[in-house]
Amino acid sequence: MQTAANYKVLVVDDDPDIVELLQYNLAREGYDVSVAENGKKAVEVAQDTKPDVILMDVMMPVLDGIAACRQLREIGDFRNTHIIFLTARAEEFSEVAAFEAGADDFITKPIKPRALLSRLAAFTRRDAQLEEQNQVIEIGGLRIDRNSFAVYKGDEKITLPKKEFELLAFLATTPNKVFGREELLNNVWGSDVYVIARTVDVHIRKVREKIGEDNIKTIKGVGYKFNTD
Repeated sequence: MQTAANYKVLVVDDDPDIVELLQYNLAREGYDVSVAENGKKAVEVAQDTKPDVILMDVMMPVLDGIAACRQLREIGDFRNTHIIFLTARAEEFSEVAAFEAGADDFITKPIKPRALLSRLAAFTRRDAQLEEQNQVIEIGGLRIDRNSFAVYKGDEKITLPKKEFELLAFLATTPNKVFGREELLNNVWGSDVYVIARTVDVHIRKVREKIGEDNIKTIKGVGYKFNTD
């Protein structure tokens, strides 16, 4: 089970004051911290350090956070890494772009260290809870393996990013039950994590693109369910 004592965190920001603030507070809590000053450097450092969590600014020189996130998600080692964006931009379109790129969470500046540490603790708790759950679900022509974060459809192996996988596994655990967006946000992302309801729609669409349209059904005006009918 992972705790702060063995979580690796990569802090990515072109503002040295923010980097110093986060590095100090994270290290004091026991996190193993590395840093990078732009998205290009973040990809390089991440491949060297294999962080569990990446805290990354959106607006940076050389390579911005959105582009860096997309690059990292294309690398197998980082499909399950928690990526949290740090940004002063609070517009909804910016949040949607972040989640489209594969972000797990979104924190607006100025950053409050105590609130950030609470977010990280929430991810730590959810990882521990997932370790305790049944590791393999077989349903609807799919085999969902929590150990490898992989989905098997017949002989085909489908690898999903962590939040897409958790969303699919949560729905499959209680088939044919309809969950609203807020309920899915609370159960998959957690009540301590700030994400918008549109995030669920983005992740559902991505899951369907990979496993097919039949397994997850939209109940108009209500939410989604894993369909076995």
